[in-house]
Amino acid sequence: MSEIIVVDNGSQDNTAIIANAQGAIVLEEKRKGYGFACLKGMSYLENSSPDIVVFLDGDYSDYPENLDLIVDPILKGEVVFSLGSRIKTLREKGSMTSSQIFGNALSCFLMRILYNSKFTDLGPFRAIRWDTLQSFGMKDKTFGWTIEMQLKILRRKLPYIEIPVRYRNRIGVSKVSGTISGTILAGYKILTWIGKFYFSKWK
Repeated sequence: MSEIIVVDNGSQDNTAIIANAQGAIVLEEKRKGYGFACLKGMSYLENSSPDIVVFLDGDYSDYPENLDLIVDPILKGEVVFSLGSRIKTLREKGSMTSSQIFGNALSCFLMRILYNSKFTDLGPFRAIRWDTLQSFGMKDKTFGWTIEMQLKILRRKLPYIEIPVRYRNRIGVSKVSGTISGTILAGYKILTWIGKFYFSKWK
């Protein structure tokens, strides 16, 4: 059995109405923050304990039809975490800002130096085993959610894979990459996670 969960994190359009009409489970999270939205979805799943959880953005930028590509390595038992990598040749022009591209490159470079990582992206389209995700005790409520997950994968030396995926221009203006303050805060949060986690005892 599979479920589609849409977390409405303060949207101003008809996303929640349309999702509900199409049979999705719609949850409301009034606290602003990407991590808050993801944690809301996780709290709903506590009773059902799925095998795999897939995260993707609801702004049209990700391609849901690529879900099988993302999930397949986990279903085969090859990895516990699969990340959709938004490589240049597969993403639409303008779908990522120059600050996003630079921040991604810098973060992945630091993870490679500090953690011997092979990640090339911090993309939102990702799948992970539910039991693995639960064991992480995810903490970040805002911009650091994605990097926290990847750092904990690296710290525990868990098997992971990156799958090249398409990426297109989003609908609407991002609260993060669409503003200078959001970009600065996100960059600061991500780099702080990388540094603090390296010197911490968190697992």
